[in-house]
Amino acid sequence: MKKEIRELREAMLDLAGVLNRPQPDSALIKAAGVDLDRALFPLLVRIERLGPIGIVELAELVGRDHSTVSRQIAKLEGLRLVARCPSPGDGRVRAAIITDQGRVMTAALDAARQKIIHELLAGWETEDVRNLSCLLRRFADGAMAWTRTL
Repeated sequence: MKKEIRELREAMLDLAGVLNRPQPDSALIKAAGVDLDRALFPLLVRIERLGPIGIVELAELVGRDHSTVSRQIAKLEGLRLVARCPSPGDGRVRAAIITDQGRVMTAALDAARQKIIHELLAGWETEDVRNLSCLLRRFADGAMAWTRTL
C-alpha cells in the first residue's frame, strides 16, 4: 500500500496546489459575477458554511493570523456581507455570521462553482463521481478529526 499512499499524497499535493493558487478563486469570482476581493472569498464562504464562527477558529481554518482575519472580517462587515454577534459558546467572544446580502453572494459563488465542477467531471460516470465524493468526504473527516488531536 506504500505506492498507493504515495500516489494519493501526490494527487492531494497537486489538488492543494491548484486550490491555493489565486487564479481559480479569481476565475470563480468572475464566473459568479460578483465584486469581491479574492482574499475575502475563503472567509465569506466559511462563515456562510460554519457561522457563527469566532475569529480565532476561522483564522485556523484558513491558515492566517487572527489579526489579519479580524481586519478582513471588518472589510466584509463594511460590505455588509457579514455581521458580528456574540458567540453562542461564549458571549464575551464576537463571532462572524453571514448576512442576507452575503448569502446572495455565496449563492452566486456556489452556482458558479457547481458549473465549473460539472465541466471538470464531464465524461465521468455518475457512480465514479459518487464514489469520489464519498471517499473524499471520509478522508477529509478523518483528517479533520486527526488535526483536533494535535
